[in-house]
Amino acid sequence: MDWLSQLFEMMPVRGRLDLRCNYGAPWRIDQGPGEANEIPYHAVLAGSALLEDPAGGRPLQLKPGDILLLPGNPRHIMHDDSGAAPLPARNRAALNFTISENLGSDERLDLLCGHFAVAPPHDRLLRSYLPPRLVVHAGTHAGKETAAQLAGLVALMRSESADDRLGGRAMLNALSTAMFALVLRLASETQDAPRGLLALAGHPRLAPAVAALFNEPARAWSLPDLARLSNLSRATLARQFQEKLGRSASDLLTDIRMTLAANELKKSSLSTGAVAEAVGYQSEAAFQRAFKSHMGVTPAQWRKMQAPSGRDLFARPVTPIEGKPAEAAEATTIDESSQREAAMRPR
Repeated sequence: MDWLSQLFEMMPVRGRLDLRCNYGAPWRIDQGPGEANEIPYHAVLAGSALLEDPAGGRPLQLKPGDILLLPGNPRHIMHDDSGAAPLPARNRAALNFTISENLGSDERLDLLCGHFAVAPPHDRLLRSYLPPRLVVHAGTHAGKETAAQLAGLVALMRSESADDRLGGRAMLNALSTAMFALVLRLASETQDAPRGLLALAGHPRLAPAVAALFNEPARAWSLPDLARLSNLSRATLARQFQEKLGRSASDLLTDIRMTLAANELKKSSLSTGAVAEAVGYQSEAAFQRAFKSHMGVTPAQWRKMQAPSGRDLFARPVTPIEGKPAEAAEATTIDESSQREAAMRPR
């Protein structure tokens, strides 16, 4: 299985369309932050928008076909760049989503707004490997099959959100979830993929090592093993991981193992020792220490926290988005030093 499919197997993601905005200038959207486990998204269907940089940097111009993901889940502001006071907008509930609109007569913005929900604690892990802000362009660029696929998917979302149809909510939410995967795929294929997992997996020489870690996390991987898969020297592989991911191969492997362990511990039939062995730890004590260091709780405490509560982790209050317009421990690490070229098998 490819690394992105494995990622979604480990960290279930559910998308939802919350709002379709139709604004004429002047308008302003002030949103966020959302729920702790959410990643907001915006897809520009028509018109343009100026996204303010919360850090005070240069604003980003969004145009038709642009899809914005905000893994950092910040408060964010978009406007028409006119400088005028925004016109009042009203929300009206359709059967399967909410429409927000104003009476502006200038060039109109047509915008799909939604979010992706990631089951805790995987939301924190996913954010650590994605940039705080990610923009891709869905179009029919030559040689970009993924961009064309994404454009087709957004067009289908546009059609589904034009009218209330049977099964429309289910369709829009399923399409939102698929959009998340396509956005990450497209971002990894670009020449300037943002630092993190996308840049790492998009590098043709490093992709085999990334796939190996995701597909066989219980294996006692060593730096020489991964270097051979990538046809790189150990030093080059270690440097590339740090430059593109900001972490070592050992860090990534530990994150994968702990994510899988957190999932397995939800199954009451599996002992802690069995889970430890399943994710590559020969010593249950070493696994216990690594898990507590990584998750902040012991495996037993985590298992107790996952007891069925009747609450849908992906649920969220069904209310319109408000905005101005719409009112490690003992696991051996992989690095360049000779004494750490041994297999990553905690004892």
